[in-house]
Amino acid sequence: MRMAETMRDDRRGFTTRRLRVRLAAAVLALSLVPVGAVGFALYRLTNLGGPDSVCDGAATADQVHDLLGAGRISERKSTYYSATETAPGNSCSATVSSGLFETSKRTVRFTVVLNGKGGPGPLAASDARLFSGDAVGSVTPIAAWAVLPDGCQKGLRAEVRTSEAGRDEARARLAVAFANGAATARSCAGRQLAAPNSLSATGAETDPDWAGLCGLPGFAPAKNPEAQWRMPQQVTTAFGPIWSCTIGGDPVRDARVQTFAITTEPRTTSLTRKDGKELSAVGRARWVADGTLVATCQGRDVFFTVNGGFTSGLEQPFLFPDQNDLVRQFLTAGGKAIGCEPIL
Repeated sequence: MRMAETMRDDRRGFTTRRLRVRLAAAVLALSLVPVGAVGFALYRLTNLGGPDSVCDGAATADQVHDLLGAGRISERKSTYYSATETAPGNSCSATVSSGLFETSKRTVRFTVVLNGKGGPGPLAASDARLFSGDAVGSVTPIAAWAVLPDGCQKGLRAEVRTSEAGRDEARARLAVAFANGAATARSCAGRQLAAPNSLSATGAETDPDWAGLCGLPGFAPAKNPEAQWRMPQQVTTAFGPIWSCTIGGDPVRDARVQTFAITTEPRTTSLTRKDGKELSAVGRARWVADGTLVATCQGRDVFFTVNGGFTSGLEQPFLFPDQNDLVRQFLTAGGKAIGCEPIL
């Protein structure tokens, strides 16, 4: 009788205690495989357990993800990085890494820059999309910047750079968030800036109208007759904070390119009307930096910048030989375009 029962137990296969223990161990091991795989995927594809913000409050993780997409966030600071300094090379970058097996990396770099005695010209880009609303700044294909809020040092801007193309609105929001974070670190702002309501359209590249350059009626300086090849013109589609016009291509690659800029927001630069010495004047405007004059327009300082237009290797005007006439015409036509009282 017992022998028959034992044979029936063996036929059932998993009724003995030893086999039941083995079965439980196998089920547990199998259940752990998907858990480990899910954990691996979460680590590789999300920021679970990662930082909530980067670069001492420059931006939140959500703001970084908004620009660079989902993934794990890490940061890297320059050797002597400080959230309250503006020294050259003082920067911090945030990188989003993603991918189960092949990792893709996307990076954004944060820097606070002081626009000082060189004038606002370097901020002027004819392909910029300018902010509207509370914040002051612009977005170009390579960078986005926003001026720190009222109460902070004039000329301080928060700049974000990334190789990710497009995403202009996201880059603008990130620049404003960084400006707010930088102001908080410096304890210099009483209120937070709001993200831009919208961005102006990018100016189209066209052939210049030599009787009304840069879309400014009456702006027709005498052109060098030897400059005969095509020189495209590009102009921003809004006037604030910095209207800009480029004639001749890329000013970074060719010194012959002529650029004009009108800075209607004085907070963008630390330049002031007085520089501790008597400055030469052109009508009501006074030179305050290389290529830049300032004039009072509707009760506040407006900066007019004229740069470039020189032949390579020779300090001689290329497009417009009469530089004095060029400056006077630009002050007159540019001033009228922004509703400024007569400068000359």
